[in-house]
Amino acid sequence: MSTIDVSPVASQVGGESAYRIVNDFSIQVATVNGSGSQTANNVLMRSIFQMGVPVSGKNLFPSNIAGLPTWFTIRANRHGWIARKKEIDFLVAMNPETAREDVMKLEEGSAVVYDEPLKLNELRGDLHFYPVPFDKLVAPVCPEPKLRKLVRNMIYDGVVAHLLSIDLEEMRKALFKQFGPKKVKAAELNWNAVLAGRQFAMDHLRKTDPFVIERMDKTAGKIIIDGNSAAALGCIFAGCTVVTWYPITPSSSLVETMIGYLKRLRHDKKTGKATYAVVQAEDELAAIGMVIGASWAGARAMTSTSGPGISLMAEFVGLGYYAEVPAVIFDVQRVGPSTGLPTRTMQGDILSNAFLSHGDTKHPLFFPSSPAECFQMAQDAFDFAERFQTPVFVNTDLDLGMNNWMADPFEYPTKPFDRGKVLSKEDLDRLGGFSRYKDVDGDGVAYRTLPGTPHPAAAYFTRGSGHNEKAAYSEREDDYVNNVDRLARKFETMRRYVPKPEVDINPKARIGIICCGTSRWACEESRDQLLREYGIETSYLRLKAFPFTEELSQFIDQHDRVYVVEQNRDAQLLCLMRLECSPERIAKLRSIRYYGGMPLDARTVTDELVAKEGL
Repeated sequence: MSTIDVSPVASQVGGESAYRIVNDFSIQVATVNGSGSQTANNVLMRSIFQMGVPVSGKNLFPSNIAGLPTWFTIRANRHGWIARKKEIDFLVAMNPETAREDVMKLEEGSAVVYDEPLKLNELRGDLHFYPVPFDKLVAPVCPEPKLRKLVRNMIYDGVVAHLLSIDLEEMRKALFKQFGPKKVKAAELNWNAVLAGRQFAMDHLRKTDPFVIERMDKTAGKIIIDGNSAAALGCIFAGCTVVTWYPITPSSSLVETMIGYLKRLRHDKKTGKATYAVVQAEDELAAIGMVIGASWAGARAMTSTSGPGISLMAEFVGLGYYAEVPAVIFDVQRVGPSTGLPTRTMQGDILSNAFLSHGDTKHPLFFPSSPAECFQMAQDAFDFAERFQTPVFVNTDLDLGMNNWMADPFEYPTKPFDRGKVLSKEDLDRLGGFSRYKDVDGDGVAYRTLPGTPHPAAAYFTRGSGHNEKAAYSEREDDYVNNVDRLARKFETMRRYVPKPEVDINPKARIGIICCGTSRWACEESRDQLLREYGIETSYLRLKAFPFTEELSQFIDQHDRVYVVEQNRDAQLLCLMRLECSPERIAKLRSIRYYGGMPLDARTVTDELVAKEGL
């Protein structure tokens, strides 16, 4: 809930506010793509973060050309809720094309900073308006006309800093951090624009809205990072040395960031030569083919893509499954089908990834929900892929991959790599030989060798066609059945090794909520809303992987009704659960879905659940 301070002043719009809303509101900046607003938005968000206030940043940008509308939303919340907030409380309207529509969508009592010539104050009488002559203010600050459209964005940082009581020194630190030590001159130019905006606000704007930022201590020691960067770091620490990819939004920044880390960290100290390979393939099919080839050769290899790329990878992923070759595939999901909405978020590839390729195939999926889990699950995915000799999908989404998230610093990994059942020369000397596709241990996982192992018994044929236990070509019915049954047995073994779900059982609750990935943040906040506003007690389970573990069945058994919350039209996560659950458990399952392309918000979950409960 908001902190409310009552004071003896007028409460009507246009007069000074009779109360204050402290550290619990959302700011939306509406600009145009390519105007340089990203720097100003990041500086604004980081300034609030540096004041100890939990924040999150969501960027809504167009998928085609510069000059189209873009919106950046910052949520400040003293309770630590970082899911998207549906309502906008404080609007900075910089785009003439959308300004009127943006203003008309606001709820009563919201605040609007706007470019003075737009005359937005004529639209409504129930908002707090702050006109700012941006062009007049930026001209003396930036003599170069070509740079003004970029620098003018920093004007609104100064205006907002004054109106929301953001510490100016924190804004200065955030700005110089954003530009870095090599761009001091550019930072100083932009800092002067911040000062000009703040001075104008001090001299000409009387604050009437209730929103204010005050110092807290809830961000000490934390960092701000996007999920793609966290995943890239995780891959580095996992020992990945081969990266093959084809650029596609919203996954491109994962590999681009990783390339930067590889250049810094993966060079031989004596020779200076690179100890890694990055290949931009001609398409996604080629990319996954190279990953499988490199993994077969013994390297740790990965690719990063999104839904359309996943569609193209089906044939080679099937090869990886049937020939049993490790591969790690990051799917940063976006809205489909087809090209869909490339710059919107969704959890729409769950079913396609789980069963990608033709025939009887099943693949393990990991569902990170935060940058910390992107970092950790990247490492887990490489271990898992080699332990079970199979492709592994790490399903993130645009919201997690490209947006700004608060996170604890990542723990330095100390666990050794798990290369799985790899036979060495010494093993082969002792055994005398091996059968590549034979289940020796009863877990469905066969033993393998790596190319170059210096032993005559190490060689075998890797093939995607029918084969027997010794990897010899076979079309015999019993060989095929034995092989695919072993693969199914291997999949069952995976249940004991996938990341376990996060479970919070409320003994009073008859209602359970299940989700995965970034739905976590809206669901956690929704549980708080349901309890405070409706007295509804809930339990919670967040799936971290497929195949599902026994915790899922136990959770369903403990509740009368279980709501599965996900971000796609067809309830794909629920469909997977129906394939594995008993009829009695299926009867308890309900669906809450959002698929509009925006990050899921708590109010949507709350309203839907309440409606389905008939309250």
